[in-house]
Amino acid sequence: MNTVIERVTQRIRQRSKLTRSRYLARVNASASDGPARKSLTCGNLAHATAASRKRDKARLAASTRANIGIVTAYNDMLSAHQPFEQYPALIKKAAAEHGAVAQVAGGVPAMCDGVTQGQDGMDLSLFSRDVIAMSTAIALSHNMFDAAACLGVCDKIVPGLLIGALSFGHLPVVFIPAGPMVSGLPNKEKARIREEYAAGKIGRDELLEAESASYHSPGTCTFYGTANSNQMLMEFMGLQLPGGSFVNPGTELRAQLTAEAVRVILGNTDLGENYLPIAHIVDEKAIVNAIVGLLATGGSTNHTLHLVAIAAAAGICIDWNDFDELSAAVPLLAQVYPNGMADVNHFHAAGGLGFLIGELLDAGYLHEDVNTILGAGLRRYCQEPTLANGRIGWQPAVTKSLNEEVVRPVARPFDSEGGLRVVAGNLGRAIVKVSAVEERYRRISAPARVFASQSAFTEAFNEGELERDFVAVLPWQGASANGMPELHKLTPYLGVLQNRGFKVALLTDGRMSGASGKVLAAIQVSPEAKCGGVIGKIRDGDRIDIDAASGTMSVTSGDDPLQRVVAGVERSADHTGMGRELFALFRGAVSGAEAGASVLVGQFGAYSK
Repeated sequence: MNTVIERVTQRIRQRSKLTRSRYLARVNASASDGPARKSLTCGNLAHATAASRKRDKARLAASTRANIGIVTAYNDMLSAHQPFEQYPALIKKAAAEHGAVAQVAGGVPAMCDGVTQGQDGMDLSLFSRDVIAMSTAIALSHNMFDAAACLGVCDKIVPGLLIGALSFGHLPVVFIPAGPMVSGLPNKEKARIREEYAAGKIGRDELLEAESASYHSPGTCTFYGTANSNQMLMEFMGLQLPGGSFVNPGTELRAQLTAEAVRVILGNTDLGENYLPIAHIVDEKAIVNAIVGLLATGGSTNHTLHLVAIAAAAGICIDWNDFDELSAAVPLLAQVYPNGMADVNHFHAAGGLGFLIGELLDAGYLHEDVNTILGAGLRRYCQEPTLANGRIGWQPAVTKSLNEEVVRPVARPFDSEGGLRVVAGNLGRAIVKVSAVEERYRRISAPARVFASQSAFTEAFNEGELERDFVAVLPWQGASANGMPELHKLTPYLGVLQNRGFKVALLTDGRMSGASGKVLAAIQVSPEAKCGGVIGKIRDGDRIDIDAASGTMSVTSGDDPLQRVVAGVERSADHTGMGRELFALFRGAVSGAEAGASVLVGQFGAYSK
């Protein structure tokens, strides 16, 4: 093993010793009770099977046949989740072929950051993760199930499903994806058109035409944002079938992968001899493997929040120092938009996750001795699915990249480090993603320009007030203030200014997501303004220094900014409308960014606010 990987893993294991042992004790107690349905009364069971077919009623009453609880994020507004409409029928059919039963246990909300980007609804986005986790728990709380199948793809949905599933750690769980849409408008062209619109060179009609050519069919958006980072994580953690993340919807291979996932998870229930619950898959080594996968592929910054919360749900304590230390050691092996111009379809065709997992295993960057839904050993994920005569098979993944502009071996990485860094100083701590930022733009010293909102920024841009060097400061965007929205609306405008030769950067206690691009951005600043963070004390003209190379971030002024009263006030408009008034309890209870920005992690005993 690489010495850094081993050291960080040992540190996490030691830090998590108490909380992990408590979690496993609770899981083992639940597992010792045997098949869940045995504890149900006749009245309970009658309610749960009233709508079932006669055959399924008999199987469920016997308690000797497995029942899969399907937790689905289906809705037909989200392209990524629209294919899930047909999945319950596929899963039920596959289960029946193996003498088992499947029931839709419940649905979870699935909102789209692409739809809410720059809109008031974005204030609910991060909180939806914890709502999904709780909804998953409600779905599985009927105690009817021997295993669970989680159907989700996008940003908060997979982390929420996983957090909820870990509360039922005695159950075997499989994640079943829907796959990405086929490639549309090239990412380089999409980025160019967005910047031209921001610069006022083209109109809304042309912009909409380009966006529609990019997001054009069922399936996940094809850029490597949080949704596709989620799918990568599920493979690196062994919770999804090998090579299945980026198989397009509507194909026979996609359907057969779904049926195969059912067969695999049925083999892991406690009704057989190979009982393998999710609690015995998601351990400290699996969490480290997930972080390594995130870094090696240049994945979403959102996972510096999500993975903290996921780990806590399994009794495991990780922090940003772990990400930072691992990032310095793990090479960047993929360039997928926004880190490059390729999309996930190109990435998959060039060798994809099977190739990368093999490279990282051989170089000692991943723990091979972990459990997966396929049993022991991550090496089984160095294969990819095939289809012959309507039956699924497996073949070794390629051992040589088919396109080194997209995927490279460890011997020839795009960068020697993973591209996520922690910057710290008198402003607190923040995350910087540098994998898409050119070396010359990774440090800045410029005056602050403070904005109350994204709209205030765009208004200043349109008025020609930003034709200079500056650091755009957007405080009061943290989870306690307004739910920590993504500020991706700023990206094209900052890109235009950088193209014009100005030195610009972003500093915020909000998020930027997997769409973090070519402009330096120190995000998720902690502590946030609402909690007294110095970011809320910055005034126009203060000197902001951000240096991703040295890991520093500071503010200087004629007076001492740290002694100021927090500038700005909360606006009631931030908390009403679009359902935001319903989340006051979340805003009051949410943990800090480094503790996962969650209302749940404190309940796991891993962190307190």
